[in-house]
Amino acid sequence: MCGISGFYDRKGSYLAKKADYEHVLEEMRSCLRHRGPDEQAQLLTDHCGLAHTRLSIIDLQAGHQPMTKKLGEFSYHIVYNGEIYNTQELRERLLELGCQIETTSDTEVLLLSFLTFGADFVKDVDGIFAFAVYDERHDSITLFRDPFGVKPLFYTFCDGALVFASEIKGCLAYPGVKAELDVSGLNELLSLGPARTPGSGVLRGFQELRPGTYMTCNEYGVHVTEYFRLESRPHLDSYETTIEKTSFLVQDAIRRQMVSDVEICTFLSGGVDSSVVSAVCGASLKEQGKQLITYSFDFVENDKYFKANSFQPSQDRPYVDQMVDFLQSRHHYLECSNQTQADYLTKSVDAHDLPCMADIDSSLLYFCSQVSRTHKVVLTGECADEVFGGYPWFHREDMLSSGTFPWTPSLEPRKALLRREVTEALDMDGYVRQAYSKAVSEINVLPGENETETNRRRISYLNIRFFMQTLLNRMDRTSMYSGLEARVPFADKTLVQYVFNIPWEMKAKDGLVKNILRQSAKGLLPEEILFRRKSPYPKTYHPYYEELLAGRLREVLEDSHSPLHQLLDLPAVTRFLDNPKDYGAPWYGQLMAGPQMIAYLLQINYFIKKYQVNIHWNH
Repeated sequence: MCGISGFYDRKGSYLAKKADYEHVLEEMRSCLRHRGPDEQAQLLTDHCGLAHTRLSIIDLQAGHQPMTKKLGEFSYHIVYNGEIYNTQELRERLLELGCQIETTSDTEVLLLSFLTFGADFVKDVDGIFAFAVYDERHDSITLFRDPFGVKPLFYTFCDGALVFASEIKGCLAYPGVKAELDVSGLNELLSLGPARTPGSGVLRGFQELRPGTYMTCNEYGVHVTEYFRLESRPHLDSYETTIEKTSFLVQDAIRRQMVSDVEICTFLSGGVDSSVVSAVCGASLKEQGKQLITYSFDFVENDKYFKANSFQPSQDRPYVDQMVDFLQSRHHYLECSNQTQADYLTKSVDAHDLPCMADIDSSLLYFCSQVSRTHKVVLTGECADEVFGGYPWFHREDMLSSGTFPWTPSLEPRKALLRREVTEALDMDGYVRQAYSKAVSEINVLPGENETETNRRRISYLNIRFFMQTLLNRMDRTSMYSGLEARVPFADKTLVQYVFNIPWEMKAKDGLVKNILRQSAKGLLPEEILFRRKSPYPKTYHPYYEELLAGRLREVLEDSHSPLHQLLDLPAVTRFLDNPKDYGAPWYGQLMAGPQMIAYLLQINYFIKKYQVNIHWNH
């Protein structure tokens, strides 16, 4: 894994100040050093600058970037972030055509495939990636992003130049690029946040290349091509065949994503998702005479203050213990304190360049920093709930037919804390309706589906394109902030496309949540783990944590120069801080209730101050 950044300007207006723009590239690269602490390099041509920070996972000796290939008198350059899981197949195809391959890195395979087949070769790539290829012969640059957006890629335009980077901070290092929020950006933060509309970069003029697309810039302008999208197809396999195929696809995805020249580990919560990933990894490593290393997360004194509820029915520790014994893994139990979790809220914004999932991010950011001390690669169970239907909104009729994003059933908890002028200027409900309508219009339904089946298909699509994207962003930023590469086998494109079309009566047969995944994993896990009721990522229930956050927000509001004064109804926020919060009524997802609202406001304040964001909500 790595960080990439660069710019492209056909006018070549920076050539007269080439030394200055070498420094610009260096600044853009330095911003992303956390993503690739092992090696940094850059390249400046007549019309293009490319920079790379490397986390060495494959071909540690020869996979240097930017990588260049020459065809005749012309050169072609690539910077790449990601991991390709079918590198060997792509390599063999190139060798059959007589291509000379000099390294074992997937970077070279990507560049040669581009030169041999053109940009559409990306349709055959299996992996997680964001990369840029500059073609000197045609003076064009092409940006690529993987099918589900596991790897990030932001871009903006400044005085005619394309500026891009793995993270927003890389673009902000380019001269003239500024951080501004208009009505649309504020709606992304306050109405949809911490989710984002696919393609939105939140800041004015910023975009993120949409998953499953590539974008070419040349003398003819800018052209975006969609090379992958989820398709609605009739499911013709029997129930038994469906289980068999799902079992193969899941295990195949996990094994392929174990490819690495360095030691791997897994996150293990004791739930079915992470346990399946750990079991397959453990069995594969055992065949090689190796022992799997696993990590689990919890919070100080959570055993004392934990309160079971419909969203979080049980603690993880007993199930983790059982899986560790079953796997015979070398396990590490990590704990996060309330103070650390609160302190890492600002570091989470540093990692995202945006407010994010509050302490759901900050705690994982801390845990990843601990894991990165000994490992560079981890496999996780992320995305299984979105793919296999693990959330309440797949099952509850009121959520299925709500006509909005089910993880944000009401905007009232947010609007109640904002100034009336802000809510009126933003038209928050209208913005969400428009985002929802546009999203559901992107997926075709099958003619024979009834209203409930249609709603479930739409919910599935929304989960993958919105909710799953939020969690993938979280996984990438929290891990890569410490130079840890997190892999997500359940986001494998072949697996997701297949499961997307499995009928609900199979997915949740006999009312069993994620039935197909559980049935496909029989024999891999103990029965108690296989049929454990879903419990999401852990959060703290310690009352001190909420007190700590409330005190910090009061301090912020006492500062008359605080950016939040532009946005918040101060008497309403004071009443909110004075009253106990209902942990059973999240305002986003399953985990973000009262304390997370306080934390999110603290992150917004820090974000605006750190990036000196200009706000234009009343224009």
